Amino acid sequence: MNRFTPWLIGAATLIAGVVFVTTFVHAVYYAPDTEAPPSPSLASAAASIPSAVKPVRLIVPALGIDANVQQLGINAKGAMMAPSNFTDVGWYRYGTVPGHVGSAVIDGHVDNGLGLDGVFKHLGDVQKGDDIYIEDQNGKKLHFIVDDVQIYPFDASPAQKIFGQTDSARLNLITCAGTWVKGQRTYNERLVVYSKLAPS
Repeated sequence: MNRFTPWLIGAATLIAGVVFVTTFVHAVYYAPDTEAPPSPSLASAAASIPSAVKPVRLIVPALGIDANVQQLGINAKGAMMAPSNFTDVGWYRYGTVPGHVGSAVIDGHVDNGLGLDGVFKHLGDVQKGDDIYIEDQNGKKLHFIVDDVQIYPFDASPAQKIFGQTDSARLNLITCAGTWVKGQRTYNERLVVYSKLAPS
């Protein structure tokens, strides 16, 4: 061992540590979407929603999910933004408020860059009849019941069905599924859990 060996070992350890931390941070926290400005009508509709009724927690007892809800808009590609981390879920704030007639949509990550479970890792295990709860800023809980679970190709998901149904008060949960497509940096499928507001 020459006099440079300890220095080289120390430098290599430092570099390895920096690489690990950088990789870990990028894996645990997605680079946030660049939010695109909404149309004036969307912005106006969102601004009119009282803060107190906006969702703050999502609870799915069958999966042990009790997650903070972020309020998300649209990204530069015109798609719904994704949550900024792997433990929160995100509500599409230009859509329906949970509990109102229409399709409220909440998304969440299935995993992260290290392969660690995201909040919706086991969303596909949900069964028809399972309970979903949304809590708003007033502490009011809304009870939804799962009535369907579907998987679609990532580039052919039925946007109207997911975001646009207006026959009842709905809550739809969405995440990635299938196989990771490296070239497109996405999974090749989308999993959607459809639920309806339980009768009061």
